[in-house]
Amino acid sequence: MSSTLRLCTLEELPERGARGFDPRQRGRDTLFVVRRGRSVYAYRDLCPHYGNTSLPWRKDAYLDVKGEAIVCAAHGARFEITTGLCTSGPCLGESLVRVPLRVSHEGEVLATLDTNDI
Repeated sequence: MSSTLRLCTLEELPERGARGFDPRQRGRDTLFVVRRGRSVYAYRDLCPHYGNTSLPWRKDAYLDVKGEAIVCAAHGARFEITTGLCTSGPCLGESLVRVPLRVSHEGEVLATLDTNDI
């Protein structure tokens, strides 16, 4: 069973940036969203190289300095923003786990989560 949760509005996401979320109130960010204009991409905040390692070195620091790739601070792995595919590092060829996401006509960013997920 899945549920749809409101994360924020599109305007609350930094343009060409990323933000972490804790939709199940677990005390830590379990997913993050990257914005590119009106396009948004969401992934679980877990490195595929080592399953329980979160990606950022500090709150919301999911992207490299230029904002061109998602980076795992612990392992140095780099991931494509649009696909989550690892392009360099110890998990080359693996991918981040995508979280279904949509933006409503009103600009609300909504995630569809499995009941036991995230």
